[in-house]
Amino acid sequence: MRFCDFRTQTGSDCPVFYYICIKYSHHGRELSRLQPTRIRKRPSPQGREQVGYRIVIIILAVILAAITVLYYNIHRQQQADYDLLVIDRDSIQNNLSDLMQDFDDLQLSNDTLSLQMGIERQRADSLMQRLKQERSWSLAKIKQYEKEVGTLRTIMRGYLHQIDSLNTLNKKLIDENVSYRKEIPTAQMRAEMAEEKAQELNNKVRQGSVINARGIRMVALNARSKEGSRIKSAERLRVDFTLTANALATPGEKTIYVRILSPDGYVLSSESVPTFEFEGERLSYSASRDVDYQNEDLNIGIFYTGSGFTAGTYQVQIYCDGFLIGSIELPMR
Repeated sequence: MRFCDFRTQTGSDCPVFYYICIKYSHHGRELSRLQPTRIRKRPSPQGREQVGYRIVIIILAVILAAITVLYYNIHRQQQADYDLLVIDRDSIQNNLSDLMQDFDDLQLSNDTLSLQMGIERQRADSLMQRLKQERSWSLAKIKQYEKEVGTLRTIMRGYLHQIDSLNTLNKKLIDENVSYRKEIPTAQMRAEMAEEKAQELNNKVRQGSVINARGIRMVALNARSKEGSRIKSAERLRVDFTLTANALATPGEKTIYVRILSPDGYVLSSESVPTFEFEGERLSYSASRDVDYQNEDLNIGIFYTGSGFTAGTYQVQIYCDGFLIGSIELPMR
């Protein structure tokens, strides 16, 4: 028996070839059998699993890259929108600061205008505080704040117009006084009459015809109409004040409106929500009362019936003849 390498005869490059040559002699005969055998390798199950893993990893890598790019684009757009909102917010704050400075720069000798401008100045302070405390900004909130600042600016222009009108009237009165003095003869009596008339005109401008409310206070009443120390248990509220004497005011029956603002800034009112006209707008009020005013001090008490009162600082506003005649903030326990 003899074994030979079949590759030397066939020129095959296969990895393994064996040539088995069996020579067998029997009774003078030689039996030769040549039989090539080729062994092939098959891929293992472990190799197929590795290929599958690689394909899954490639697909996941592509998905992760796409998600990363999408997240980056969305984040960049959100940051750009937020930067624009910050610019608008800063612009609103600057405009409001300028408006508050304009309020502070105005010097008034008219008590009524000074009181009204003080209320608007408090509104501007409250708006500035809300702007600084705002944390969630959106385009709708930007427009809301711009509208409120625009309303305050319009009110400011109205005050400037009133001030200009008063200055013009004052200048006219001064010119009339000068004219009277020039026309008065040297006689002492006529000079005194002219002086008295000029003084009367000056007093009319200074005092005006507006009735003022003073000594404003608010008390809580229990179910027996007795004054209580705590507003939480109150059944009614009573606002007391005095209408001051004013000789230039028109006497007769007058309607007094009282607005009570809760610590949350809402006007306490009945279910019907009655309103009255003030400077071209309809304002809701808490209670009203008709009184007979005869140019003398008049003590008044107006009641508001309600429930669910909370402790805090309340604001009371009193209106008469289309004017805000008194306002005060009162802490209630």
